[in-house]
Amino acid sequence: MINSRALLEQAHFLDELSPAGKDAIAAIATPRNLKKKEILFREGEKGRAVFLLATGHVRLSRHTPDGREMVIKIVQPGEFFAEVILFEIDHYPVTATVADPGVVLEIPRLQLHDLLAQREFRADFIAMLMKKQRYLADRLYQLTSAPVESRFVHFLKEHFGEAPEILLPFAKKEIAAAIGATPETFSRMILKLRRQRLLRVSNKTLHCAPSFWRLGNE
Repeated sequence: MINSRALLEQAHFLDELSPAGKDAIAAIATPRNLKKKEILFREGEKGRAVFLLATGHVRLSRHTPDGREMVIKIVQPGEFFAEVILFEIDHYPVTATVADPGVVLEIPRLQLHDLLAQREFRADFIAMLMKKQRYLADRLYQLTSAPVESRFVHFLKEHFGEAPEILLPFAKKEIAAAIGATPETFSRMILKLRRQRLLRVSNKTLHCAPSFWRLGNE
């Protein structure tokens, strides 16, 4: 049986939340096992819940006016997502699709609103959201200032650590979107890294040379 409280304890974005606040969320949260390509919610659907990803990865995407799918973000373990329905709009602005199987905590919107009516819980929860905003601001700065190779290395470190071999659960366009690059730019970067013998690609497995990881310091 999946322990909701234990999963909340592992979420680094919830460091600002008191033990009582975590207990309150655990009491209303429902753990769900995720299957690859499963859709948690679709763009435009009425928001019924917010989510905390415990393990795996979830792709957030939306459609452009001309009908193309655009990947907005790949959610990593420990992150809340869909919290926009608590404060701004009552429908999901993106589609959430499971990119890598795992576990998610589903937290009903109405019950979470009841908790937010409590001043102490509200203060802790807003502090948690501010921590996430600072993290996203730092990521945005990195995406706009660092070389694409450096952004790619940071992405891999963040999701997999400095492993010599990495089996990627993501498609090329998903990684490109996550590091703020076009698929074409991403493909050229991979070719360059292969020519420099910093990276070898076999199917969906990356074989990383030790010097590859130093690109993240640029």
